[in-house]
Amino acid sequence: MYNHQLDTFIQVADAGSFSKAADAMYISATAVMKQINLLESSLEVRLFVRTPRGLALTDAGKSYYQDAKYMIRYAKDAKTRAKNAMQDNDNMILIGTSLMTPHQFLIDLWPQIHELQTDLKFQIVNFDNTPENAREILGNLGQNIDVVAGIFDETMLNLRGCTAFELAREPICCAVSIYHPLAQKNILEIEDLYGRDFMLMQRNWSKYVDLLRDDIWENHPDINIIDFTFYNVDVFNQCENNNALLMAVPQWSSVHPLLKIIPVKWEHYIPFGLLHAPKPSAKVRSFLKAVEQVSK
Repeated sequence: MYNHQLDTFIQVADAGSFSKAADAMYISATAVMKQINLLESSLEVRLFVRTPRGLALTDAGKSYYQDAKYMIRYAKDAKTRAKNAMQDNDNMILIGTSLMTPHQFLIDLWPQIHELQTDLKFQIVNFDNTPENAREILGNLGQNIDVVAGIFDETMLNLRGCTAFELAREPICCAVSIYHPLAQKNILEIEDLYGRDFMLMQRNWSKYVDLLRDDIWENHPDINIIDFTFYNVDVFNQCENNNALLMAVPQWSSVHPLLKIIPVKWEHYIPFGLLHAPKPSAKVRSFLKAVEQVSK
């Protein structure tokens, strides 16, 4: 069980005030401060500083804030998994999902899958899309989560220690703000990107993205490439706020309500499929076989 002082810490960080956090938690401000003091003492770091606008996180606090959310979520998931372990889960497929790893297409296919494998059941397991979660979940597929849908290449699979069942080669598209001039188009010419910022994952993340990057550098130097290190909601917000373009795939159409994903007239694609353990269990093999049959 995780330390419930983490909940108090998250509440104070979000509220920016001991008193506001206390009101939200229905306890006294003194009790909140005591918990934060105990947490800082046990960690031997200072988490907050007082500012004219209230409390602000220190650099240590900002780092711990991200990890605290992960620890809380992981502990809650562990409790759920423990309860599930008391049941008969021999035929339960645990499907991991986050903003960047969509599962709706599997839900749409499930009636057909169930016709082929009537004993299979599924459970959706939500997780936050963070670098820590990516390492933990993809490196241990088959334990807490059986499959995750997403884009991939061989380098990423080797790095994360998993493998994938490819469903399709998805066209690499551009995400743009719905208020962007290009949002009026249903398909983009490469020249539409000239003079604009185009956000791409850093080199060596995917060979397919690197092929696109090299094509732009060699043949379309008027496109300004902006590197970033990890796909998360902040990246989509940056795209929308800065009126930039962002590399995306059609499956991410629901990630951000203020972004539109538009195909581009170029020959660049990236594999999309189901990531799973290198040695999947019998139930996962049955599931993948059924998916292959119904997705043809």
